[in-house]
Amino acid sequence: MHHRYLLIYRFLLVNMVAAAGLAMAWVHGWIDRVLASDSSRISVLIFAVFLVGLTLCAWRIIQISDGLNDLKRAQPAKNGRVAAYLATLTRVPEARRPVVAEGLKAKLYARASNVRYIADSLVLLGLIGTVVGFIVALSGVDQNRVADVSAVGPMVAQLLDGMAIALWTTLVGSILHIWLRLNYQILAGGTVTLVADLVARGEGDAV
Repeated sequence: MHHRYLLIYRFLLVNMVAAAGLAMAWVHGWIDRVLASDSSRISVLIFAVFLVGLTLCAWRIIQISDGLNDLKRAQPAKNGRVAAYLATLTRVPEARRPVVAEGLKAKLYARASNVRYIADSLVLLGLIGTVVGFIVALSGVDQNRVADVSAVGPMVAQLLDGMAIALWTTLVGSILHIWLRLNYQILAGGTVTLVADLVARGEGDAV
């Protein structure tokens, strides 16, 4: 039943569209331009952090999807997390069930929040690249040699190099932040659904 994997399909759709955009940027030479212009290689670091976040998000989405599918079964898998939670909920007194439910919510939301933290760090890395770029640009300016015609060329070259670092790292960090945040929204939506269904199923089984 394909609707059982709707969460994974959404994840694949978003990333296929984004990957197509990345491929077009490669074809038109934008990726090569970034690599050539960013001498600090902060853009490469940002992309590496993004890949870590995307991989973690994919793994979490698979786990959430498995949990949702397990809940649809009349009898969840015995060794699964769903069965473990339901067993815990049925064993505790009724007065403590809300505490167990809140603990589950906090645990699942904490796992999802790791992806959000990585996504937000991409913007911060881009801002760090901006600062580094301005430092590189201004470090080449020597007030004592401004009147020297032979020194103007190297100073302008370093100024442009620093500005390229500042602008490209900011752009790369912002784009990859949006990309990963879209994936996080899919993960967050699936997590909310799983928590709600788990609590509802647990309350029903405990009655």
